[in-house]
Amino acid sequence: MFKEIKNKPLRYIIIFLYAVILFFCALELNFLGLFGYSPTIKDIKSPNMRIASELYTADGKLIGRYYKENRSPVSFNKIAPSVLNALVATEDVRFYQHSGIDLRSLISSTISTASGDKRGASTITQQLAKNLYRTRYNKSQGLVKYIPLVRTVVFKLKEWMTALKLERQYTKQEIITLYLNTVPFGNNTYGIKTAAKKYFNKEPDKLSVEESALLVGMLKATTTYNPARYPEKSLERRNTVLSQMEKYHYITPQQYKQYSAKPLKLSMGQLEDDNQGNSYLRAAVARYLDKWCEDNNYDLYEDGLKIYTTIDSKLQQYAEEAVHEKMKMLQRRFDNVWGNEIPWRDSQGNVIADFVEKAVQRLPLYEQLQKQYHGNKDSIDAWLNRKKKMKVFTWDGEKEVDYSTIDSIKYYAKLLNTGMMTLDPFSGKIKVWVGGIDFKYFKYDHVNQAKRQAGSTFKPFAYLAALESGMSPCDKFVDKPVKIAYQEDGQTKYWEPKNADFSFSGREMSLRWAMGKSVNSITAQITEKVGWDNVVKYAHECGIESPLKSVPSVSLGSNDVSVYEMVKAYGTFLNKGNRVEPILVEKITDREGNVLASFKPKTHRAISEEIAWLMLYMFRGGMDEPGGTSQSLWEYDLWKKNNQIGGKTGTSSDYVDGWYMGITKDLVTGVWVGCDDRSIHFRTSGTGEGAHTALPIFGRFMEKVYHDASSGYTYGPFPKPDVKITREYNCPSPRIVIDTTSVDSTDIDSLVIPQELTVPDMEEPTFDNNKSAKPSKVSPQQPAEKQPAEQVKPQQDNTVDDKKTRREKRQEARRLRREGAAN
Repeated sequence: MFKEIKNKPLRYIIIFLYAVILFFCALELNFLGLFGYSPTIKDIKSPNMRIASELYTADGKLIGRYYKENRSPVSFNKIAPSVLNALVATEDVRFYQHSGIDLRSLISSTISTASGDKRGASTITQQLAKNLYRTRYNKSQGLVKYIPLVRTVVFKLKEWMTALKLERQYTKQEIITLYLNTVPFGNNTYGIKTAAKKYFNKEPDKLSVEESALLVGMLKATTTYNPARYPEKSLERRNTVLSQMEKYHYITPQQYKQYSAKPLKLSMGQLEDDNQGNSYLRAAVARYLDKWCEDNNYDLYEDGLKIYTTIDSKLQQYAEEAVHEKMKMLQRRFDNVWGNEIPWRDSQGNVIADFVEKAVQRLPLYEQLQKQYHGNKDSIDAWLNRKKKMKVFTWDGEKEVDYSTIDSIKYYAKLLNTGMMTLDPFSGKIKVWVGGIDFKYFKYDHVNQAKRQAGSTFKPFAYLAALESGMSPCDKFVDKPVKIAYQEDGQTKYWEPKNADFSFSGREMSLRWAMGKSVNSITAQITEKVGWDNVVKYAHECGIESPLKSVPSVSLGSNDVSVYEMVKAYGTFLNKGNRVEPILVEKITDREGNVLASFKPKTHRAISEEIAWLMLYMFRGGMDEPGGTSQSLWEYDLWKKNNQIGGKTGTSSDYVDGWYMGITKDLVTGVWVGCDDRSIHFRTSGTGEGAHTALPIFGRFMEKVYHDASSGYTYGPFPKPDVKITREYNCPSPRIVIDTTSVDSTDIDSLVIPQELTVPDMEEPTFDNNKSAKPSKVSPQQPAEKQPAEQVKPQQDNTVDDKKTRREKRQEARRLRREGAAN
């Protein structure tokens, strides 16, 4: 083909041009994978600036950001002219004259480099191509990356090609704006807006000439000219930029003298940090949106999404405050309980000798130490026991200590943690999410990642099964020893549960009383009667997703579940028997506000409305019934305007896990408290049961919510049933004057039961089952289902006043004052 051209010089020129065209086509198409990926026209039209996504509460408060590169884009008219002038004068003085490649500068740079004065010739557009499309990284690298000189030429040519495409697609204003939005300023700070906020705490259109010069000067070497670390070098570089601005007539000589004489004056702004604030919430939302992002081809960390959660900022704040107040107190109590004793012990109370050793072996660095010291145990132990300065979490703020790795393990093992979630089951919106005490030090989320034994908070599913089988809240069982046979692995086994106080009263109790007092023996009898398979069935139906072992002890919470599951399941009772799938995100928009997705909760009829209402009535028994395990709530300012609260405490064996599930007319809240390692726990019911660990957090939280009228949540009774209640439910229990300290436990090991039960010698008042426990408020002639839902408070027999302790007298005095105020 080329031989037909008789003129040899012309032939060689055409061959050369043809080869150049072929080379650039191969470069563009990444022929045989030699040259790596090149940006397409589609990439050029829709550049990915790796913009941070923003996280908002339901009421519009920014609470976090997701980013790989911390940037916030800004439009051209929001950038101070001095920034643009400083950039052009320093980086590309012919920016407005060339078309992406400055041939004059290229020739000049080549000559200078050849003479020993090395300087670059990259235009702003070429630098944008490199920053925006990463032409020298990852998939942009082909096989030629292994050939040093060829690699450099290829990279440079690709930048030229990309720069030409950018110049054809965008105006000069758009190019310089894109550049200033993508350029790095060091310390994970990208873009002029983020840099202006970080170093001068102002918007980029408010930057002065000398401030603009300083930021532009940093672009040559962001670490070397960082004004916070190296102020002298930064000042020198700033003045160099100012001299360039004078040279190209962007400022006058007089202005140069004025600006260059000014000292550095930083005003460091506060940028959002992944490890601050609601980081449990941010991590939970990231997990929540993982599949959505994958299915819809979005990158949470680069696509500039705006994510609107269902979280109520006020309720979240009150929950975090309640957790801080009560957990600080609980930690002090825990430390006092153990003192200088070692707390990691087995179920017999013996110290676990290899506890620390096994904890060390679970550390990510342990495998590295084994490789480094070739498995030499003495060397590894020496390293692990070497003291070094570190910061540790305390309830009084971060503290710097001289700890070894072993010291650190022992210290953190003794810290209590918590998980808390609040749900509006009517809308399905999660209002509060507290995954732990401090995300910086404890990344594990105790709302939906951790699963723990639910203790007595699981008992309501046995009582639900009883109601579903046809029983009523007034059906009675006797508190007596129980021995239940069951089959496991082809063998007949026996379960003999004991009550938390290690005794049986021999008293006949209604279902409501037994659930409110959390009586293990009666719960076991109910489980045997309805069948433990049915308890599992209704637990799953209400929303428990974890696998549940169907055994007699299932009702006492022997299985592991999450706070999230328990709150969802309890929400079924408040939502009139409809199970709702909670949502954490309400909608997602792009950075212009266009809605990309909206989320609605799915609902499912789990139980009938009548059964759901009866269960709410049963939950109120924790407050109303004698010895009810929720009665510590009387200590909080929650009992105005006939307010009603239902709830259930829970404590697993050996006081490892403390739970409280609280229900108001509007919300369901779940709280768990315990140490991350189950071998570390409280020692007694008085310090470690759910009524004394988790319940106070709920009480303080609701107190804060009710005290804020603007929260939108008010005191008040549960709604009256919308359907006819066909079962008897109003059957007041006798008021028995004994120590009413509430206890509950899943301590389900067999006991040697005494032959005869000792029943307290006392006189029980006689009640008409058709009368209310508060006759002054309810007429005896009213039908049970028509009676107003009054809050029934514990009553005491004054004839035994002289037998009361001082503490009991003080508690009763406070109760009577509250009753007087409420009446």
